[in-house]
Amino acid sequence: MNKYVIAIIFSLGVILHSCIEDNFTLSPSDQPYFSTDTLKMGDVYTIEGTPTHRFTVINPHDKALNISSIALRDDDEHMFRLNVDGISDRTFSNVEIRANDSIFVFVEATLPENGTIEHNEINRHIDFVTNGVTSTVVFNIVGQDATRIDKLNISNDTIFEPGLPYLIADTIHVEAGATLTLKPGVKLRFREKAAMKVSGTLISEGTSEQQIEMIGHRDGYVAGSIPYEIMSGQWGGIYFTPTSRGNRIAYTSIRNSNDGLTFDAPSEEVNEPILRMYNSQVRNTTNYIIDAYHSNLELVGCELADASNGILRLIGGTHVINHCTIANYYLFTVLGAASIDLYHLNAENCEVDEEKNPINRPYLTADFTNCIVYGNGTLISHGDLTNTAVTIRRCLLGVAGEDDDNFISCLWDQDPLYYTERLEYHFDYRLKPKSPAIGASFTEYDIYGLTTDRYGVAHTSPADLGAYVYVAPEKEPSE
Repeated sequence: MNKYVIAIIFSLGVILHSCIEDNFTLSPSDQPYFSTDTLKMGDVYTIEGTPTHRFTVINPHDKALNISSIALRDDDEHMFRLNVDGISDRTFSNVEIRANDSIFVFVEATLPENGTIEHNEINRHIDFVTNGVTSTVVFNIVGQDATRIDKLNISNDTIFEPGLPYLIADTIHVEAGATLTLKPGVKLRFREKAAMKVSGTLISEGTSEQQIEMIGHRDGYVAGSIPYEIMSGQWGGIYFTPTSRGNRIAYTSIRNSNDGLTFDAPSEEVNEPILRMYNSQVRNTTNYIIDAYHSNLELVGCELADASNGILRLIGGTHVINHCTIANYYLFTVLGAASIDLYHLNAENCEVDEEKNPINRPYLTADFTNCIVYGNGTLISHGDLTNTAVTIRRCLLGVAGEDDDNFISCLWDQDPLYYTERLEYHFDYRLKPKSPAIGASFTEYDIYGLTTDRYGVAHTSPADLGAYVYVAPEKEPSE
C-alpha cells in the first residue's frame, strides 16, 4: 500500500479518535443523574399488568455520556419489563445521552400470585454502568392477591367474608328477595365498568376496627402528587331499585364512584327507611353523593363529602339526617348544584309529569339536626323553607342567615375548622381545636344511641356537631 495512503488512514484514525474523546466524557467522576433512586410502583394486584411508570436518566455534563450497560440485576422471574429510550428489552448496551440531555426509562411489571392474604413487597435493581462506575435504581412494588368477580347475580342470601380484596370487573346484582351481607373488614375494589345494583337487601356493617371499603381498584398517583384517592368516577356506584328494602350500612367507606348511592322510588308505599346508614363515609363522586327519589333514608354519624354535583339530592321521601358532616370541597370542576338540593317540597315546588301535571306523591319531609353544612358553592337550594316539612335544627351553616320556624337555633356563618387542606389534596373532616362545633349539639337529639364515631372515639354529652368527635391536641389526627 502506498505510504501516503497509509499516512492518510493513520491521520484519519487519529482525528476520529480525537473526536470521540472530545465528544464523550470518559472520566469515572462524570456520571448520570437519576430523577429517583427508588421507583415506587405502588400497590398492585398479582397476575395482571401494572400501569406504566417512568423515571429519567439525565446527563448534566457538557459532553455526551456512553452508558455501557443497563441491566436488571435480580429479576430471574422476569416480572419487570423495560423500555429505554424507545427500545424494549431486558439488557441494553452503549446507550448514549447527549450533553445536557436526558432519556426516559419506562417500567411495567406483572407479579405472580403470593398464595397468602398478605401484601408482598418486592425490590428489584437496575444497574447502569458508566465509565466503569455502577449506579443503581431500585424498583419497589407491593403485590396482593385478590378474589376476582366478573358479572355476578345474587339470587340467594350470600355472605362476603374478609380476607383477600374482592376485585370486581362488572355489576354485582343483588336480586329481589336476596340479601348480600358484607362482614367486617371486607374490601370491595371496583373496576371502571363495575357497579352494585341492589334489588334485594344490602347489609354492610363493619366496626371501627374493621371497616368495610367499597372503592375504585387503583392505588398510587394519577400524576405527580395527585393521588387516585381523590379522583371520582373510578366505578359506577350503588343503585337501589324500587324493590330494595331493609338496607343497613355501618362503619363503611364508599369512595371514588361516578354516582354514590342512588335510590329509585319504591314499588309500593314503605313507611320504614329504605336505608339506615350509621357511622359511614360516602365521598368523592362525579355526581351526587346521595340521590334519593321518593325513598326514605335515615343517616346518622355520616361523612357525606365532595362531589361535582351536590352532596344530597332529595326528591320527596321522609328523611332523618342527624350528626352528619355535609361538605363539598370538590377540586376538579365547578360545582353543579347546592350541597343540599331539595325537590317536591310543596304545591308550589312539586314534581310534575311530562304533561306538567303534579305527581301525586307525598311532599318531602326532612329533619337535619346537629349537622355541619359547609364548603364551596351554595349550601341549601332553598333559603326559604316556609310552608315545607323541612327542618334545619341546631346545624352549623357556612352562610349568614337567621333562625325561623324551619331554621332552629343554628350556628350561622361559622367555620367548623376542618383539618382539610384542599390544595394539598388532604381531605380530613375531623375538627380542629376551637371549632365552634365542639360540644354544640342539642342533647335531646344526640346520636341515636351511638356510643362512638366512625373512628371509634367515644361521644360525650353534649356531643359535637357533625360526624366526628373532637380529639384533643395531644391526640390530634395525624396527616
